Amino acid sequence: MDDVVWSGTWVAERLGVELIGGEELPGLLGLALRRNPKRAHLLVSNVLGKHVPQRPGVVYGSGFSLGLRVRDLLGPDEAARSVVVGYAETATGLGHSVADGLGFAPYLHSTRRPVDGVASAGGFEESHSHATSHLLLPEDPKLLAGDGPLVLVDDEFSTGNTVLNTIRDLHERFPRERYVIVALVDMRSAEDLGRLEAFARQIGARVDLVTGAAGTVRLPDGVLEKGQALVAAHETAADAPDGSVPPPRTPLTAPVRVELGWPTSIPDGGRHGFGAPHAAALNEALPAMTQRLGAALGGARRILVLGFEELMYAPLRLAVALERAGRDVSYSTTTRSPVLAVDDPGYAIRTRLVFPAHDEPADGPGERYAYNVAGAGFDAVVAVVDSVADTPELHAPDGLLAQLAAHIPHVVLAVVPSYVPECGPERTVEASQAPEAAVEAPQGTGATRGTQAREATRAVHAREVTRATSAPEVTQELRATSAPEDTQEPRATSAPEATPAIHAPEATQAPERSSMLPEPLRGPAFSSYAPEEVGWLLQDLSDVELEAPTEEREEAIQSGGAHYAESLPVEYQPSAQYQELFHAALETSAARIARAVGTVTETVLAEKAGTPVLVSLARAGTPVGVLMRRWAQARHGLELSHYAVSIVRGRGIDANALRWLAAHHDPADVVFVDGWTGKGAITRELAEAIKEFERAEGITGFDPEIAVLADPGSCVRTYGTREDFLIPSACLNSTVSGLISRTVLRADLVGPDDFHGGKFYRELAGVDVSNAFLDAVAARFDEVAEDVATGVKELLAADRTPTWEGWAAVERISEEYGIHDVNLVKPGVGETTRVLLRRVPWKILAQRDAGADLAHVRLLAEQRGVPVEEVDGLPYTCVGLIHPQFTRGATGADGKAVVSQ
Repeated sequence: MDDVVWSGTWVAERLGVELIGGEELPGLLGLALRRNPKRAHLLVSNVLGKHVPQRPGVVYGSGFSLGLRVRDLLGPDEAARSVVVGYAETATGLGHSVADGLGFAPYLHSTRRPVDGVASAGGFEESHSHATSHLLLPEDPKLLAGDGPLVLVDDEFSTGNTVLNTIRDLHERFPRERYVIVALVDMRSAEDLGRLEAFARQIGARVDLVTGAAGTVRLPDGVLEKGQALVAAHETAADAPDGSVPPPRTPLTAPVRVELGWPTSIPDGGRHGFGAPHAAALNEALPAMTQRLGAALGGARRILVLGFEELMYAPLRLAVALERAGRDVSYSTTTRSPVLAVDDPGYAIRTRLVFPAHDEPADGPGERYAYNVAGAGFDAVVAVVDSVADTPELHAPDGLLAQLAAHIPHVVLAVVPSYVPECGPERTVEASQAPEAAVEAPQGTGATRGTQAREATRAVHAREVTRATSAPEVTQELRATSAPEDTQEPRATSAPEATPAIHAPEATQAPERSSMLPEPLRGPAFSSYAPEEVGWLLQDLSDVELEAPTEEREEAIQSGGAHYAESLPVEYQPSAQYQELFHAALETSAARIARAVGTVTETVLAEKAGTPVLVSLARAGTPVGVLMRRWAQARHGLELSHYAVSIVRGRGIDANALRWLAAHHDPADVVFVDGWTGKGAITRELAEAIKEFERAEGITGFDPEIAVLADPGSCVRTYGTREDFLIPSACLNSTVSGLISRTVLRADLVGPDDFHGGKFYRELAGVDVSNAFLDAVAARFDEVAEDVATGVKELLAADRTPTWEGWAAVERISEEYGIHDVNLVKPGVGETTRVLLRRVPWKILAQRDAGADLAHVRLLAEQRGVPVEEVDGLPYTCVGLIHPQFTRGATGADGKAVVSQ
């Protein structure tokens, strides 16, 4: 019997994943595998109504009962002042049900669908998700600006990052005294359990947690790689795992459209806000809509009501009404989530229908899914979509309706009109306009009940309220009485304590654009730098295999088959001899570097009107940014903010990182920092990227000027020196840059609203010299302070206009050596070192008698069999030439194939 097998058994046995908690957890959750490079497993809820069809009363009751508990926690007065926010796409219906249980409180859910004319009151990212960008688009821009409790609802509370980042951002703009986090299950790890209380202290507010059950997931080492391998093993060339994607079949019958008669004045959900008057109007309209649906379904016995992505609440209420009318109804929704399907009773996702997106999504076309629908024995399905999604793609031969019709005999299409807000700061709905808006709880639970707050509100408090409640018990509670009203919809009542206003007190209008992007990554969780030294505006791709052999990368890059930022070179592991060269170079050049650090920092401080915010271009600029921060602290007692961002030649700077910076700092204070200039390509790239960002975002103030340690190419105005000398941080890769990789920009890993990616090479900690490099240079600050003061005075009075002589030299060399591509000519010690470490070098041009500055270059060239050609009149100490026509059979100057060492 399928029903006696836990639907997480298949994953648990193959990956060693353990679900730890009370006896109720296996009934609430199953396990599946994500088709997602960021996280292997998926907790599949049996009561959410997303991936697993469930009785609508169970789904609605699960959220409603949580809302009742929040109401008890807050007390009637605070409950009447509260606002509820749910998360797209999974928790939109759950959040709305919680709002109903709370007393039909004002409700808003995040959305991935931008709406013309509706200003955003915020946006945020969900780092582990397949599709991360969320917007908050309230019709009333003041909805989130009140000082009553804010209740945030998600299906699962695991790390808590998404919810806590949301609270942090909103609290900065609209501070309040109390927040309540609500989830079906609390699945935090032991490491995360103390974060909530610490977070509450940090923001100075009370934060409560209300959940239905608690437990955790124990993941073995390497679970991501094992999960990805398991997914690959079960995906066939036709993308059909174990036959769990049913083969195409001729539709059994043509779909039938039913006119619901949904009033256009009632929002289709909480995308723009949904208040008590809307709830009262919906309750009044539901009986007639239910009657029309029943007529269209005829004598169908087993019925599935299928919602559409974020549109979960409207179809759920229709399903509940059908169920109360005596029909055998299940409920689930389509989804964006790519999940492996395996037809096994011990696996949570048995079948998968695949169809194209049909609502013209802002992030472009893509696959959508309906799970556990095919083969489930339904003889009728009601597909509920909003009018924006009623497109030709929906009705196409491979569209959702055709997929459903191939497996279910009777398909009914019900279209809910997409709500179009009448936006404007004056548009609010007073509770007094709709005194009947309070609604009784369904099935005799008594939504008007409430208790006094269990304790006085404290300025700082974190409290967790968890009760293990399985879905059947929730439904039993809601059906405790058998009065005739049990089969009716919730009706209006005049109980005053259940009548919340759906407008917020007067406040400043929410800004059109806000950054709820993730907080910067910091050491020691990401990088070996101390957390205060730098915040990385990157997403962590440490668990993704990105490295490729040097020769394969070079061939792909030069053939146009791939961009250099789409993969990573295998991290160079220096020999003992090379490491000795690094330490010797550091010893001899530390004072010269300290002098350059002091010079560039003092120049920035002298010429920047405000307090500088250092933004280094990862990763070569990051050690320089840390050193500049240390200089400002040591010499002036300044604690400068420092972040690292990604910039990619040909792709520009990370626009989402700029958005984050603009939301947290004055763009005019930002100073971009890099290690050195070569021919000035990144200087030009940044200038163009800033112009494009200003055009696209309307955010101005960023100065594209780069401050660099060394400017041998004469490409910038702000520099520590224009000498081309050895900067030891150029000798190594991640082991001198906080163990962070070069940044990655690849479409399948980095979405349009994600930070660029990077890896933390924790496994190289034993050979990490990042902090040794910083400490060696900082130890020389006092020694060079007098020289710096004198040099900066002279520098500020000098003409520092860039001459771009480096670019002219590169163009000349490109033609002289028959390369005809300036991108394959890498001038300067730093860039030449990169060629030898990361690319396929052809030859090295060296300034005659360059001396010790080139000792490491000569050693690397010898190890890779690359000739070093000494030339006169070279404006740089050296220039690295990448093989101009590289394939894996290409030869170097010696006639032998170029092979990495």
